[in-house]
Amino acid sequence: MRKTLVICTVLLLAVGLCFAQGNTEEAYPTKTINLTVPYGAGGTTDLTARALANAMGQKLGTTINVVNTPGAGGSAGSLNVQNAKVDGYTMLANGMLAFTTMPINGYTDKTYRDWDIWIATFAPNAIIVPKNSPYNTIEDLIAAIKANPGKITAGTAGIGSGGHFGAEVIKAIAGAPYKHITYAGGGPALTATLAGEVDFCPQLLAEYKDLIISGDVKCLATLSDTDIELAPGVVVKSILHSYPEAKKFVPMGEVTGILIPKGLSEDKLAKLDAAFEVAVNDKAFLDFAALKSFSVIPKGRAESQKFLDSFASKACYLMYDAGAVSIDPAKFGITR
Repeated sequence: MRKTLVICTVLLLAVGLCFAQGNTEEAYPTKTINLTVPYGAGGTTDLTARALANAMGQKLGTTINVVNTPGAGGSAGSLNVQNAKVDGYTMLANGMLAFTTMPINGYTDKTYRDWDIWIATFAPNAIIVPKNSPYNTIEDLIAAIKANPGKITAGTAGIGSGGHFGAEVIKAIAGAPYKHITYAGGGPALTATLAGEVDFCPQLLAEYKDLIISGDVKCLATLSDTDIELAPGVVVKSILHSYPEAKKFVPMGEVTGILIPKGLSEDKLAKLDAAFEVAVNDKAFLDFAALKSFSVIPKGRAESQKFLDSFASKACYLMYDAGAVSIDPAKFGITR
């Protein structure tokens, strides 16, 4: 009888342990999630991350805390997340231009294929100058770059950032180099432009939409393939009006999303799937995107991977062909 009771007790404990483990999995998340933005506050990635974090956190029943970790063109914060424990409590918000080119910049041997990714928004580059700049048209700026190779300064969020790609498009059109000045994010790059520290800023339209409308900066062109109306009577022109040959580069801009290194359980990923779906359809998020002139292009994990096969190729080979990096994208299985 005693032996039978011992066996029953052991079985009950085993069943209880399994049930408890099951409840732990189902209860995710049970604490705050940290969402790393590898740039300073105020840029496109930061703005998108905060809007998504709010809506996703409500669905998950927890707080998603946005942590700005700028440095090394976005690679410092990205690598912090890559090297962290994969438990669902440390995630990354990043722009795919910077993220997919990390391997060819020598920051990591990992590629986008080693991450689970949810893509949310697209924001085109726009070329702005201070309101008192001598450049009033994109032709003025291109002419200055041609006449002063390596001397006209561009302020961006760093090597491999969305702004860097915009600058490289301008370089390709001009056929002459610019001088690259890097900052800790799109916000600081914009501040530097307002202060007249740099000649132009090729960051993302969403970061300075309000300043274009107010007239505090001049927008010479957008790297969208269409004109964009920011407000009644305020339209930013596509660069294609002046340089049709730029068609091979545009639309150029930053695609932003949420990422986590592969290895998270499918149960937890399914909860993040559901939270992301709610977030990209949340009215507050959609209103925010419209306010900032983001395009909402929601893509789940599988669709994001397919999208990035093409996107990473375009991004990596633009940098490689321009001589901005020396590592061949083919080394990482990224083909033209």
